[in-house]
Amino acid sequence: MQKRDIYSELRSNAYPGRGIVIGKSGDGRSAVTAYFIMGRSENSRNRVFVEDGDGIRTQAFDPSKLTDPHLIIYAPVRVLGNKTIVTNGDQTDTIYELMNQQLTFEQSLRTREFEDDAPNYTPRISGIMKVGDGGYSYAMSILKSAGGNPESCQRFTFSYKAPISGEGHFIHTYMGDGDPLPSFEGEPKLVGIPNDIDEFTEKLWDALNEDNKVSLFVRFIDIETGKTESRIVNKNA
Repeated sequence: MQKRDIYSELRSNAYPGRGIVIGKSGDGRSAVTAYFIMGRSENSRNRVFVEDGDGIRTQAFDPSKLTDPHLIIYAPVRVLGNKTIVTNGDQTDTIYELMNQQLTFEQSLRTREFEDDAPNYTPRISGIMKVGDGGYSYAMSILKSAGGNPESCQRFTFSYKAPISGEGHFIHTYMGDGDPLPSFEGEPKLVGIPNDIDEFTEKLWDALNEDNKVSLFVRFIDIETGKTESRIVNKNA
C-alpha cells in the first residue's frame, strides 16, 4: 500500500467528517493517536473537546445553542488499563464496558451498528491501542451501511501487530461532502507519523478545512513507560 501524506489527504477533502489516526512515531518511542471532528450545522459546530479523567469528552461550547445532543455529545477517548479506546461516538463506552467484562474489541462492536442519522447512516469508526511490557499493537474498525442501505450493516476490523516506526493508519467517516454524505470506502489509509507531538498537532489542524473543522485531539504514549502527552485544539476557544 502506498504511504500517503496525511496533510495532503486532509487538504484535498473539505469534509472528511470525523477521523482517527493511529500509528507509531518515527523514532519508535511513541504510540500515537489523533482524533478530529468537523461540522456543517450550527449544532455540530457548537462543540469543544475537554479533558475527562484519562480521556476526553465533547461538550457544547454555548449550551444555549445546543439543540440535539444525540450523536454529538460523547466521550471519544477512554482508557482501560493499558488500552486506549478512540471512537467517533458513544460506542467508546460500549467497548470500554464490554472489554472490562473480558469481551474483545471486535466482540464489543458486534453489539453496535452505524449511526441512525438517515439518510447518511454515518459509519461508526473505532480504534484501540494496547501499550504494555514494552510492546505496542492497535486495531481499527468501521461499521457501515451497505452502500446507504440501512437493512445491512457491514463490519470490518483491521489489526496491526508490531507497528512500523513512522507509519500509521487513517480512517474517517466520509469520502467527501455530499447529500447524502458518502461513507468511507476501503481499508484505513497508510500515512506517515512524525516524532514531535506539537508538529503533528499543528500540521493536522492547519490541514483541516477552515470552515468545517471543530476540534482536534492528539496523544503520544511512551511505549516503554506508558507516560502520556496530549494536546487539544478547539476552534471555539
